[in-house]
Amino acid sequence: MAKATETLIKSAQTVLTMDDNRRELAKHDIRIKGGVITEIGENLATDGETVFANGCVVTPGLVNTHHHLYQTLTRAVPGGQDALLFGWLQRLYPIWSRFGPEEMNISAQIGLAELALSGCTLTSDHLYLYPNGSRLDDSIEAAKEVGMRFHPTRGAMSIGESDGGLPPDSLVEKEDAILKDAIRLIDTHHDARDGSMVRVGVAPCSPFSVTRDLMREAAILARDKGVMLHTHLAENDEDIAYSLENFGCRPGQYAEELGWVGEDVWHAHCVKLDQSEIDLFARTKTGVAHCPCSNCRLGSGIAPVRAMRDAKVPVGLGVDGSASNDAGNLVAEARQAMLLQRVALGADAMSPREALEIATRGGAEVLGRHDCGQIAVGKRADIAIWDVTGVHSAGSWDQAAILLAGPTTVRDLFVEGRQIVRDGHMTSINLASVVQRQNALATQLAEAI
Repeated sequence: MAKATETLIKSAQTVLTMDDNRRELAKHDIRIKGGVITEIGENLATDGETVFANGCVVTPGLVNTHHHLYQTLTRAVPGGQDALLFGWLQRLYPIWSRFGPEEMNISAQIGLAELALSGCTLTSDHLYLYPNGSRLDDSIEAAKEVGMRFHPTRGAMSIGESDGGLPPDSLVEKEDAILKDAIRLIDTHHDARDGSMVRVGVAPCSPFSVTRDLMREAAILARDKGVMLHTHLAENDEDIAYSLENFGCRPGQYAEELGWVGEDVWHAHCVKLDQSEIDLFARTKTGVAHCPCSNCRLGSGIAPVRAMRDAKVPVGLGVDGSASNDAGNLVAEARQAMLLQRVALGADAMSPREALEIATRGGAEVLGRHDCGQIAVGKRADIAIWDVTGVHSAGSWDQAAILLAGPTTVRDLFVEGRQIVRDGHMTSINLASVVQRQNALATQLAEAI
């Protein structure tokens, strides 16, 4: 896919910049060159490609801070549709154990395309099981094919059923092998430079699926390599009970004892953090990936996002895996985040613009990507264009409030200045062909039960 030397996004109705001043600009143009935003102004001209954005709201690309892309192949599995977290996992583990490299790659392509169509330009992924020769490289290759900016994490499980854990023994790994593969992945794929398309993190699955030693060693390894740390934490009441029974403390204290707090750490869910844990995360600048739809689907609860934000805890959004969300639409996730805080605390608890900020700049900051998440000169050209001339926005008095009345899919999407969605369609992959293969693989898995 050839990239023009320069692209001009022309005559946007509104640009929601999410810059340091949170400017909202009317009838402005955005110049892109070399993957970077080089100019924002009015009546700009170019000899390169022009993309007209009349009747459109332009935002930074949305950022997804927590996903399990492999799960896109196991949506709406019977027997897991009405289960709580632990029972849901026990239903899905045997199915996931039959995955191989193709299942990982195809499922990741589908999940990434779904994210892109919902305005996402940067996503993390948490892959913590590697059956039948699967590797994190399978997902990294999928991201390259789709054109998504990617922050995959080398997850792991080391405590199987025979040792009192949840996963089958066939899905756990030896801890020395886990650390060795994490080093390989970082050395092979991690790029710490501004504009990087791939950064790798270290991510033991959860405190109840790995040992205390692995949590500690993973933190030491990540800091030695200069990469970020990620895991699940305080997801539901079962999670809290497990921590109190097995560790004699709450999850936040456990994380602190093992070195799992700091600007280089972000935790998924955090639904059940108490005030002392919120204060800990605020003090240490530890990030949170808020996954409202998954938390609703599994009955986990409503995360205290208002309290986190007020305390200055870095918060981003995550769609979580499609086996516990069934969808990977990030703009819908942002709307759900806004609605849940209002249900819990009142209609003034979160505005649509704040929720959109969490979904853009907030997520970028959680992932340590200060080069992304804003429409500002010098930032990466990750840009979403939303057509507000259609039925979803018809009658809206504030078309920039797209989380209240607006489309849930983008018209156009740019990642590093390359257009991967044009007129609502993927340009980087043959999506229909990948969907067909995905459905064939899902049928094979279902028939094998």
